[in-house]
Amino acid sequence: MSDEPQPQQHGQGWAPREPRTTGTPQRGTGTGTGSGSGSRTGAGGKRTRTGWRRYVPTWRMVLGGFLVAALLLVGAFFLGYSLVHIPSANALATQQANVYLYADGSVLARDGEVNRESVRLDRISEEAQHAVLAAEDRDFYTESAVDPQAMIRAAWNTATGKGKQSGSTITQQYVKNYYLRQEQTVTRKVKEFFIAIKLEREQSKDEILEGYLNTSYFGRNAYGIQAAAQAYYGIDAQDLDAPRAAYLAALVNAPSQYDVIAHPENRPAVESRWNYVLDGMVQQGWLSEAERPGLKFPEPKETTTSTGMSGQHGYIVRTVKDHLVRNKILDEEELDVGGHRITTTLHKDKQDAFVDAVNDNLIDRLDPENRKVDTYVRAGGAAIDPRSGKVVAMYNGIDYVKQYTPNATRRDYQVGSAFKPFVFASAVENRATTQSGQPITPNTVYDGTNERTVQGWPGERYAPANEDDRSYGHITVREATDKSVNAVYAQMAVDVGSDRVQQTAIDLGIPATTPELTPSPSIALGVATASALDMAVAYATLANHGEHGAYTLIEKITKDGNKTVPLPERKTRQAVSREAADTTTAVLRGVVQNGTASAAQGAGRPAAGKTGTAEEDRAAWFAGYTPELVTVVSVMGQDPVTAAQKELYGALGLPRINGGGPPAEIWAQFTREALKGEPVSDFDLRLQRGAEHTAPPTASAAPSSGDPDDGTSDTPGTDENVDRNREQDENGEDGTEGGPRGRTDEGTTGDIPTGGGTSDSTPAGATDGGTDGANGTDGPDGPDGPAGTGTGRGDQDNPDDPGNRGGLTGHLQQSPRRP
Repeated sequence: MSDEPQPQQHGQGWAPREPRTTGTPQRGTGTGTGSGSGSRTGAGGKRTRTGWRRYVPTWRMVLGGFLVAALLLVGAFFLGYSLVHIPSANALATQQANVYLYADGSVLARDGEVNRESVRLDRISEEAQHAVLAAEDRDFYTESAVDPQAMIRAAWNTATGKGKQSGSTITQQYVKNYYLRQEQTVTRKVKEFFIAIKLEREQSKDEILEGYLNTSYFGRNAYGIQAAAQAYYGIDAQDLDAPRAAYLAALVNAPSQYDVIAHPENRPAVESRWNYVLDGMVQQGWLSEAERPGLKFPEPKETTTSTGMSGQHGYIVRTVKDHLVRNKILDEEELDVGGHRITTTLHKDKQDAFVDAVNDNLIDRLDPENRKVDTYVRAGGAAIDPRSGKVVAMYNGIDYVKQYTPNATRRDYQVGSAFKPFVFASAVENRATTQSGQPITPNTVYDGTNERTVQGWPGERYAPANEDDRSYGHITVREATDKSVNAVYAQMAVDVGSDRVQQTAIDLGIPATTPELTPSPSIALGVATASALDMAVAYATLANHGEHGAYTLIEKITKDGNKTVPLPERKTRQAVSREAADTTTAVLRGVVQNGTASAAQGAGRPAAGKTGTAEEDRAAWFAGYTPELVTVVSVMGQDPVTAAQKELYGALGLPRINGGGPPAEIWAQFTREALKGEPVSDFDLRLQRGAEHTAPPTASAAPSSGDPDDGTSDTPGTDENVDRNREQDENGEDGTEGGPRGRTDEGTTGDIPTGGGTSDSTPAGATDGGTDGANGTDGPDGPDGPAGTGTGRGDQDNPDDPGNRGGLTGHLQQSPRRP
């Protein structure tokens, strides 16, 4: 047999060779088995696994696989950590509303698509902070930014049908709200994981909690806990107590479904979640066990402060924005970003009183279904504290979403005879004299003849008509103001210098850019189209003894709850002398006591003011003031479809709307309510030399060629007239043709001589045609006017006047005045 090794047979092996001792080699016997159930030693002495054992990983394989997986996970973590960066905040998270507040801090309105107001953590009550932590993440201050165990548990519960859960910490939820979108994807979850880890290294726990509370959604279009506190309870986040805070914290879990007002069927689930939050607060030591049983579920409000633009809110927001931009306090881009808390000067009680006064004396009296003219009626007004220049109330229209244009600030309606006080103030300020060289004072006598040619005017002939073409003969300035005689004031404007009148109006507060504010005799008739707010500013200067300062709508502005926006310093100047302002006030007191504004006596306080009516009765005004408050009210006619200016003849069932009617009535009610509870004070006036005395009335009215003789004994004159030739238009209504632009008309309580005498149409205690108890004089007989002719306009500013019973109205009787 050969000494060479033979081929190995299955199940056999070679024993180790012994050292050769003889010349014949020795062969060992194999140690393997013939079965396939074990292991064997292969070539080279290695053991191999056979049978089923081949499919079971060895401990070396397990350890190696674990090490490889760990290395891959660590590598993936560091790769993800390095690749995922903290992005910029998403647009929705940074978008905020601007919050507009009344002067007392109550919410007036919010603007912007997103109802959010970010606040600092110290402006969120501790109860609110703890309630949210109890609801969402009780270990927030002690745990890391992510909780893998909670994430696995949430995934398992979701997979096994125990409810969809996020398993996210507050940090992760904040990352989702602030940096990412809301979609449920693996990619978003991965990003959320890494950003949360990085964020915790860059921000404190307090900063993260503050961000979370300001970005969470609570339902009712409220983003952030401040907006939520207002939406559900009408309070600020810093005022939230434990029960209310627990309800808001419960809302985060299901904002829409947990609103018990919108979904009362879900109340059991909501109260269960509410109890869970409170119990968690007790467990964490944030709420005492003794206090817990006494807490009751806090019912949220069904209606809270409106955050929309309906009612007066939209008008105010628009006006405030315009004011901020125009005065370069904030620009449009800054306002669009939002986050501003804007405290206005408006007083909620006065604002409400203004709305009530307009409704009671105007809106509630309209009958648009039966009177088309009532669909044209619009109202506007503004009230200012004359000492501070703060706008305390505004009325702009019935509803911003129905009538878009703010009526308090629009500049497209003539102010009529409400402008006349500026002419007289300019006369006193400039020590002007008449054409004959007499100083102009309240007792200066002018010729009030109808269509009297103005003397001393270098331009084309100007001969304005008085209302209803009435002539007053010789009349004092005081009487001419009471009756708003156009012939007197057009002449006075020329005597003073119409350019000086223009400058005085500007100095008092009428903007230099006001349309039709041009130097000419017609300036005295109120052809300028200033706004109610403009007029209030100018009258406030008169009320403040000639001292003028810019008005303001803003008390304070903060940005993002902590940055104060600087406001311009208010500067004042003496626009006209105190003598000029106070003497004008004294004359305007007569208008309320004896003239066209007797309705203003309803305020129950010493008052001064002036009525006004625009051309063709397209607007009626009353500008009045007490020592404490200046208010201007206008009633305008506008087509709701074409926006064209419309006459108001027949509105409210009255022959005409005049300044002494609804505007003065609105003024009286508003002033009475706005100043309720404040002490009554009188004007402290320093008058022009000689103005403290009242000259006897000198008016001896000449008859008008158009005055009808209808047997009445009391047909008061009217206040303002347009320089015009009037005739019936093709529809049978009064037309206006000829004459320069801007002829205005207004009624008075003047005396119209009929049958050779005069009659008293002034308020009780006042005498005919004069002031301070002076008696009027009889006028000559007037000729009879043909039936059916005349203007039909009657007493524009005396609501008790039945009207001139000719022309358009015939024998139309005026509706009785409301109490």
